[in-house]
Amino acid sequence: MAFAMSGDSAFATLMKRVRGGDEAAATELVREFEPELRREIRLRLTDPKLRIAVDSMDICQSVLGNFFVRAAVGQFEIDRPQQLVRLLATMARNKVIDRHRREKLRRPDEDPPAEAGGERVSFDETPSAIVANRELLDEFHARLSTEEQLIAEQRREGCSWDEIGLTVGSSGEAVRKRFGRACDRVADELGLNS
Repeated sequence: MAFAMSGDSAFATLMKRVRGGDEAAATELVREFEPELRREIRLRLTDPKLRIAVDSMDICQSVLGNFFVRAAVGQFEIDRPQQLVRLLATMARNKVIDRHRREKLRRPDEDPPAEAGGERVSFDETPSAIVANRELLDEFHARLSTEEQLIAEQRREGCSWDEIGLTVGSSGEAVRKRFGRACDRVADELGLNS
């Protein structure tokens, strides 16, 4: 990993650019971390039926797309490359488990289930294109409550969870968890968790 050699400041700069919607930064992040993510997904795709139904690249793009949208609204506080690797691995593991559950519930003669909340977001685009997709980010932001939008704005401005907690009269950890649940809700509505 190039970031292990260059230090945390280069990684912090990259993450700041990713949160700002910089397509070149997203491309750099994908180039650096996608091989590890794909390896993790392939290790988890052990069910032969699931491997037929879904490709590791599909899951990889879905995980990265979900990550980029959530990073753009400030859900994640990632300081080191190792944290990002762990986060992406966890997201991949959860995505594979979810796909496996849905595949087991689906009868062989039925089409894949319709997504809850309407139209599913397509990850046919590259993850860096998703970062640049202002419409998706705007829709994600619009589905947050007014308080959640303010939290997202404070995160974009670089405020820590503890600082935000002070402004809303709560602990930073409580605000982080509440905002995480809000991001999960919106991601479900938009089909990002599928």
